[in-house]
Amino acid sequence: MPAREHISCGLAYHNVHDIYDSLGSASQAGYNFIVVPIVHPRFRREFLAGKAKNRPGAFTRSDLVLSTQDWNTLIVGKISPWINLDSPVLSIRRNSEKALEQELNYAAHLSLPAVLVTPKDGNCINLARFIYTKTLGVGGHQPTYNVWVYIPMRAHEDEAKIFFNNLPNGTEETDEFSSSEITVNDTWEWWNTFRTVCNTDKKIGLVLELSADLPSFQEIQRWLGEPIRCVFVKTTLFSTNKKGFPVLSRAHQNLLRKMFKLDIQVVIYGNNKHMNMRHYHQYMDHLWTTQDPDDALSNFAKGYEDYLQIPLQPLMDNLESCTYEIFEKDPTKYTEYQRAIYNALLDRISEEEKDTKTNVVMVVGAGRGPLVRAALAAAKNAQRLIKVYAVDKNPNAAVTLFAQQDEMWGDQVTVVACDMRDFNPPEKADILVSELLGSFGDNELSPECLDGAQKFLKDDGISIPSSYTSYIVPVSAPKLHSEIAQMREKDKHPLTYFEMPFVVHLHNHTPLSSPQALFTFVHPNRVEVPDNTRYGKLSFTIPYNCTVHGFAGYFDTVLYKDIKLSIHPSSHSPGLFSWFPIFFPIKDPLYVSAKNELMLHFWRCVSPRNVWYEWMISKPTISPIHNPCGRSYTIGL
Repeated sequence: MPAREHISCGLAYHNVHDIYDSLGSASQAGYNFIVVPIVHPRFRREFLAGKAKNRPGAFTRSDLVLSTQDWNTLIVGKISPWINLDSPVLSIRRNSEKALEQELNYAAHLSLPAVLVTPKDGNCINLARFIYTKTLGVGGHQPTYNVWVYIPMRAHEDEAKIFFNNLPNGTEETDEFSSSEITVNDTWEWWNTFRTVCNTDKKIGLVLELSADLPSFQEIQRWLGEPIRCVFVKTTLFSTNKKGFPVLSRAHQNLLRKMFKLDIQVVIYGNNKHMNMRHYHQYMDHLWTTQDPDDALSNFAKGYEDYLQIPLQPLMDNLESCTYEIFEKDPTKYTEYQRAIYNALLDRISEEEKDTKTNVVMVVGAGRGPLVRAALAAAKNAQRLIKVYAVDKNPNAAVTLFAQQDEMWGDQVTVVACDMRDFNPPEKADILVSELLGSFGDNELSPECLDGAQKFLKDDGISIPSSYTSYIVPVSAPKLHSEIAQMREKDKHPLTYFEMPFVVHLHNHTPLSSPQALFTFVHPNRVEVPDNTRYGKLSFTIPYNCTVHGFAGYFDTVLYKDIKLSIHPSSHSPGLFSWFPIFFPIKDPLYVSAKNELMLHFWRCVSPRNVWYEWMISKPTISPIHNPCGRSYTIGL
């Protein structure tokens, strides 16, 4: 279910005579807020020249008509539609700038929560620049409002022509429509231009106008990766069911449900076509409250959507009890590990030997003992004899292991409180079990740890896991990129946070291709001198015009034979939540045209003390290497 129990739904007015009455009517119909013009949409002020330059009187309604609480919670202000900061006509542009500044200043005075700005087309650079400078504030004083940039999902050129042709006679803007560079094909380009000028500022949000003719699946996926704050739904999109109530088509319902996952708001606008405006709100709330229930992963990740976390370093840092507790709740991970150990025991000990032969199982990185418990349960189910060594370097986790040894396990388990690489066992292992995998497979240094630990594995011994592969895919994730851009630390390199990976439950993003395999590690590694450095070069064909903000990483692992765990999107193990994906950002968002090739170069570098990743793009343009020599991020050995 979504974060809110009921939908947040607003009602948009083209204009209102009495805002107090309009707000009351909307509230009685169940709406949470209203969208109204800050100034009457036909009130074209003249700041530079003309008869109205020195017109006396107020340019809009007084702030006293509503309480401060109502202004800053219930009203979204709409900028006048005639304002055109990108007009080629100097007088129009200058006058529009003065008018826009007046309206934005009044919005700040009222402490409105949001201001709605509507670019007419992709020619909106001056408008975006003006809006951005206002949101940054003067002298460090930022306005409280967010900016909602209103973009139609599909361009409607005819409506634009009607608007321009209906302007008052004699205005210089009438001829502008035919001469201006208006982009009418891909409205995402309008938004991309606007937000790029604004440096993907998090105060700049997207408002989509739902179109009658929905765009393609790929275009919808691209929109779903953007920071959508609100969706406008016109009353003409609704049809009437047998009982006379408004309903949307199945396609529109499915699209809205996808958008609801982003916790958006909805605004209804247009003439009432169905008895009472209340019915539109009730229908939207019905869609909201009848969403499919979340799966185990979504329930676990609630509140962690797009939350950036620095990856764990279990070799360098001792994990806390609460971290162990979270991972131990995974309903899938330890079940599959137990199944893998069960099958390995059956293969190593025949039915005839089950009462006489004992296998040695070494659990390295035992933590608080979940894999020890899985091994003991597997042995009991398989009716095989085992002896377990539980090895962990964390002295705090060892307290828990010793307690379980005393209270539950007895002599069947030997607890060893040391680093697995320093362990000198009295006997070699038949089965070596570990869970040192990270979100990228090898990023918690499983290769180095297991290479060091395999010296006490028998020549025909089994490693669980036996292999793991990392995968990577370019993604559009403006929200994440904006969050990273806000991160600063006085004593760190300015690029630090763009040169390190983050573990994140990816939510508001768009994958731009299918993930491709990058690095694979196999255990036991029988190479005489193991080398865990890697270099990979991958090529992706980008399906549509988009902006790349970084790369999402996943992994899958073969525990034993056909028993696997995966966080790869197409093969994700049901119920598995121990690992979120990993995100590798790039410093400068990269615009890539449809059908172009994106070439990624990726390195895994190893020194005696550290492991780190480096990455760069060579096509369609060459980028600098991110994290050279591990200057911003390393994983300590």
